[in-house]
Amino acid sequence: MTDVDALAALGALAHPTRLDAFRLLVRHEPAGLSTGQLVEASDLTQSTFSTHLAVLVKAGLVKPEKRGRQMIQRANLDVLRALMLFLAKDCCQGRQELCEPLLAELTCC
Repeated sequence: MTDVDALAALGALAHPTRLDAFRLLVRHEPAGLSTGQLVEASDLTQSTFSTHLAVLVKAGLVKPEKRGRQMIQRANLDVLRALMLFLAKDCCQGRQELCEPLLAELTCC
C-alpha cells in the first residue's frame, strides 16, 4: 500500500457515516449487504448515502457486486488488511515485545 492509497482509505473512513457503514459491512462478511440494507441502517436518503458509498468504493474499501437485481456491497478485507499492515509495519522498530499487545488484540479476530 502506498502513502496515497493509505490516505485515501483513511480519508474515506474519516466520516461517521462511512465508518459506520464500513464496520457494518465488515461484520457481514462474506455475504455483504444490499445497498438498501445499508441505506436503512444509516437513516439517510438513498442519494445522500450513495455519495458516501461512492467514497468508500473509490478508496477500494468496498466492493460492489451485482447479484440478480440487487447490488451487494462487501467490505474489501484485502484493503483493510493492507491498511492495517501499512500503519503497523514500522511498529516498535522491530522490537517484537513492544508489538505483542497489539498482536494480542488482533488475535481474537
